[in-house]
Amino acid sequence: MLDRRAQTLLKTLIERYIVEGQPVGSRTLSRYSGLELSPATIRNVMSDLEEMGFIASPHTSAGRIPTPKGYRLFVDSLLTVRPLARQQISEIREAIQPDQPQRVIGHASQLLSELTHFAGVVVAPRRQLPRIRQLEFLSLSDTRILLIIVTSEGDVQNRILFTQRTYTPSELTQAANMLNEHFAGLDFQQIRSRLQDELRQIRSDMVELMTAAVEAGSEAVTDNAAQYVISGEKNLLGVEDLSSNMGRLRRLFDLFEQKTGLVQLLELSSHADGVQVFIGGESGIATLDECSVVAAPYEVDGQVVGTIGVIGPTRMAYERVIPIVDITARLLASALSAP
Repeated sequence: MLDRRAQTLLKTLIERYIVEGQPVGSRTLSRYSGLELSPATIRNVMSDLEEMGFIASPHTSAGRIPTPKGYRLFVDSLLTVRPLARQQISEIREAIQPDQPQRVIGHASQLLSELTHFAGVVVAPRRQLPRIRQLEFLSLSDTRILLIIVTSEGDVQNRILFTQRTYTPSELTQAANMLNEHFAGLDFQQIRSRLQDELRQIRSDMVELMTAAVEAGSEAVTDNAAQYVISGEKNLLGVEDLSSNMGRLRRLFDLFEQKTGLVQLLELSSHADGVQVFIGGESGIATLDECSVVAAPYEVDGQVVGTIGVIGPTRMAYERVIPIVDITARLLASALSAP
């Protein structure tokens, strides 16, 4: 879409904005771009880039700042990634020594935080999903039902279901018996896939209850199986782009505590080939609209088992952060695969 001149000016603008944190004007672009263009020509190109949505003009300044769309083009097409120096790679390898898996994961998270000065996060290898021994339903009120899940290991999980209608005790017993008879010994992933075929044979007024039970049960055991370690959240207090809005920062820390949404986002990266970058709203999580997440999967014995990532402002030095995430994922995989 952009000619080389426009690409060069956009690249220069984003690089200067990342370094300085201030809107970039035509004089700065003329000085750093290496292009011999008149200020009028630069202003015209900037106007075109703004019209296309790659940059924006803050009300208080004549300069421009990148938009998420501009950052996306920059990361995908214009970025020059800086390979890590051998000494840095050696330091990472030394910090992530084969040890107890949980300690290695903690070290990797802390290392990501220290190297990038943002928050580092590692989704630990999932434990195998537990199989279900028994399900029971207990009526709490007209539209609230307690789902009791007993796993084959003897763990008990409870979830409250909210239904559209009232179910009688006999209906609850019937639904529990049906689930236990057909699906005991399976995990919820297997139950969900088999239930799709079974639903056609189940009374329509029972479908809601059984579907809700499988979804809630799956969430209960998945939350229990997925763990992650996060380090360096306090680094974000020192990032001016984020700390200028304390309400937003509080919501961000709430997200770190709740975990579920962040784990789901990072797990999207487990299907990616190498490093993936989510910029602003691309994450699908409103709290991260002013943040970027740089993530990569890691493998053990050739199989993807988890994800690592860095969470920081959209104004981050992507050329530094991307190789740090990439190398750390590779070295973590190596440490966890070691005999």
